[in-house]
Amino acid sequence: MRFNPKARLDNSRVQDVGSGGGGGLGGGGLSGLPIPTGKMGGGIGGIILIIALVIISQCTGVDLTGGVLSGSTTSLDASRFSGASVAGTGSGTHDFSSCQTGDDANNSEDCALVAVENSLGDYWSKELGSQFQYENGVHVFEGQVSTQGCGTATEDVGPFYCPTDQTIYLDTAFYQDMLEGQLGGQDAPFVRAYVIAHEYGHHIQNLLGIMNKVKTQQGQNSDSVKLELQADCFAGMWAQAATTASGDDNEPLISDLTDTDISDAIGAAHDVGDDYIQNKMQGGTNPESWTHGSSAQRESEFKKGMASNNDISACDTGLGVG
Repeated sequence: MRFNPKARLDNSRVQDVGSGGGGGLGGGGLSGLPIPTGKMGGGIGGIILIIALVIISQCTGVDLTGGVLSGSTTSLDASRFSGASVAGTGSGTHDFSSCQTGDDANNSEDCALVAVENSLGDYWSKELGSQFQYENGVHVFEGQVSTQGCGTATEDVGPFYCPTDQTIYLDTAFYQDMLEGQLGGQDAPFVRAYVIAHEYGHHIQNLLGIMNKVKTQQGQNSDSVKLELQADCFAGMWAQAATTASGDDNEPLISDLTDTDISDAIGAAHDVGDDYIQNKMQGGTNPESWTHGSSAQRESEFKKGMASNNDISACDTGLGVG
């Protein structure tokens, strides 16, 4: 993946918030990739159950008994789109202020993150038109972070999206420590882009009201699985158009994507499939506990998005597209 060196970057929606403290996961919920780590303890049953019942079940405000969590909301709040921040108790280690051009993105992983976020915004603003609103962006954290609406999350969660503050949260150690280390995948440039594109897909679902439709939380045919597969499809939609998505200056941010880049993204989709994670951690699968879908399903939905020709209806996994 190469970025257009002449393209201008907007670094205002990517910030390092250090590390944050506070209470446990609260109302509002969050949605992210199902990444297990040894720090959670227990076998795959405990890991998958924690992820299923704490992360995915809360993303739509539905609690373990099917009731609505108090304080939960997915309504849009324009006041959160600018100047919103997360309380951090540690100092950040990433300097995104120096990310000004595509050339910077070609020479810095931090600036590449800014460029991918910008490209996603450019694409979806044109795809959704007046329905699109800029989110709070990507907040990079270390260790743990206190969100505005989803409580406190730790690095054990992996990358996630909080619908109440419309923010993607990313611990950059995830790529090597979890995806590459725990799951045996790889840390490649377009793998990183796929992860952000998937979480951005949850923001699109939030804007379109799709998250409100999730009722069932576990199982290979559950609404949670449909939600996650659709986010993969949305990621594929962006990927197929990434080299043409442009901002106000009409300069596409991404100038080149190779077959290897796409293969890397598809491989990452495989590596975060529920069956792959369960086999990796336990040596067997339990489809009744799935929350994100199998590796084959995740790969298929990403490819479906790439073949969609910008037709969002191609990504209807059973929850509609708005």
